[in-house]
Amino acid sequence: MLVLTRKSAETIVIGEDIVIKVIKTGHGSVRIGIEAPTHISVMRGELLEREEPTVACPRPSLLTSAPLSDQYPHVA
Repeated sequence: MLVLTRKSAETIVIGEDIVIKVIKTGHGSVRIGIEAPTHISVMRGELLEREEPTVACPRPSLLTSAPLSDQYPHVA
């Protein structure tokens, strides 16, 4: 496992097309934004653990196609 330290507005890039951006930190939590292609499913871990393994229908995308800078203009 790679462990990184990031401050607000800093990013982590995975491969060529996944970007994770720290939106806000504080009060024991971190708010992050994830930009990824629509064919890549992104879910919170606790939802994945509850999901039935035999589900045949595709999961809806939990992402928007708008860049993080448009979604969070107050973060520089």
